[in-house]
Amino acid sequence: MAVNWGGLICVAGFYVTILAVGVYASTKTKGITSINEVMLAGRNIGLLLGVFTMIATWVGGGYINGTAQSVYDTGLWWTLAPFAYSCSLIINGLFFAKTMREQGYVTLLDPFQIKFGRGMGGLLFLVALCGEIFYCSAILTALGYTFSVILDIESNIAIIVSACIAMSYTLFGGLYSVAYTDVVQLVCLFFGLWLAIPFAFTNEHVTSIVETSSTWRGTWDNRYAGVWCDYILQLLLGGLPWQEYFQRVLSAKSVRNAQIMSYAGAIGCLIMTIPSFIIGTIATSTNWTATEYKQEITDSNIVLPLVLQYLTPKFVSIIGLGAVCAAVMSSADSTILSISSMFSRNIYKHLIKQNASEKEVIWVMRISIIVFGAISITLAITVDSIYGLFYLCTDFVYVILFPQLVSVVYIDFTNTYGSLSAYIIGLILRLGGGEQLLKLEPFIEYPFFDNGEQLFPFRTFAMLISFMILILVSRLFQYIFTKEILDKKWDVFKCVVNIQREVEDTLKIKYVHVADRLDENPSVDTTL
Repeated sequence: MAVNWGGLICVAGFYVTILAVGVYASTKTKGITSINEVMLAGRNIGLLLGVFTMIATWVGGGYINGTAQSVYDTGLWWTLAPFAYSCSLIINGLFFAKTMREQGYVTLLDPFQIKFGRGMGGLLFLVALCGEIFYCSAILTALGYTFSVILDIESNIAIIVSACIAMSYTLFGGLYSVAYTDVVQLVCLFFGLWLAIPFAFTNEHVTSIVETSSTWRGTWDNRYAGVWCDYILQLLLGGLPWQEYFQRVLSAKSVRNAQIMSYAGAIGCLIMTIPSFIIGTIATSTNWTATEYKQEITDSNIVLPLVLQYLTPKFVSIIGLGAVCAAVMSSADSTILSISSMFSRNIYKHLIKQNASEKEVIWVMRISIIVFGAISITLAITVDSIYGLFYLCTDFVYVILFPQLVSVVYIDFTNTYGSLSAYIIGLILRLGGGEQLLKLEPFIEYPFFDNGEQLFPFRTFAMLISFMILILVSRLFQYIFTKEILDKKWDVFKCVVNIQREVEDTLKIKYVHVADRLDENPSVDTTL
């Protein structure tokens, strides 16, 4: 198959448009050296723009390609991510958005470093980093497959070019550029996929999905009930502690807006999932050997682009490709910005160089965008499964970061001793279960272990044990120090009786909090 030059020109035009919007939005931060302005758009994101950027951030290439892939592979029974991620937005809106926005934090890791110390915050950053990198890689992998099918372009080239464009406008525009381009990208995604569905449905080689319902619904096997529960809880609760989400919540004009963005985002994510579900069912109902593809699908990663390429007219497939490009870039730019924001503020500013100026931190953030973008590109090129990466991105976040998030928001007595113990135990228990996608063999055989396969919900078990360790060890050290069973000099983390908080960082966060509250209510008590 020859390169589709007409399609390539159309996609290039789309990329130029996105780049132009991103560059225009970046003028809002020209000459600005404020972290709040670059990372959080001055906490001035309105409700409508906030809803658009919230939806676009979650509905990425991995989301739409991965959903179609999962429906084709295992059916609706096992296509859990769209429902779980949508519910996680509602949970965040109910239990975390209000507190985080009221406190005026800049990143997700701020409350962790205030409560558990800079060093512990740095360790937790590594978990968040893994989740973000895997997520971004899933997004870019989806794009590479789509390009290779529809345009007959080398997938690696598509991955590199698309990531570089997303990084370029994020580099100088920060959250402003990301949010403004999200609007364009989400509109393109919605119309591009819905346009393709009528053509694919009515293709002569597609059997009625009513007749093939037993295939696309999937089958239930009680043997895998524990695995199913494990996955749904992992996606639901592991979808809570994400910087992309909190970056939008913390940038909202008010607490009320932050919560509404969460609920509206959940509804929007479900709506945007429908085309991918339908495309997956169409793929299972197609006689592929009768199409120009002339063979059965052996690589389910390319289910969505195959439907666009062989079941719709050429112009529709190109528009559909534009939709996938939009989805990829809308999430890739958000993810890279999120990682870089946490690194520059919570690692560089709080751990490496505490007297760094805001201008210096912003430049570190820009360099980080390039570095983490390059890492994501490398992983996208070397790992095969889109949906596998999509699951894996929430894995360590669920086991380690979720219990810690609950503790910093709702449990007063937890401390660094409990946090570190829970981190170590959770990591050992999770790694012990193995990971096929990373070629990691299990070294712990959980109950119902069968021929190298973990049928026990070991991820949830690891999360619960990690949570329990966090609470029990924290309470233990609180008791032995406050009751003077151990002298306070042994409080080496300085978090129970020999407290030596990062006063400067804490006050900075509180000053931001006071300023925000004054904007919303001038009569508020400003006592620190």
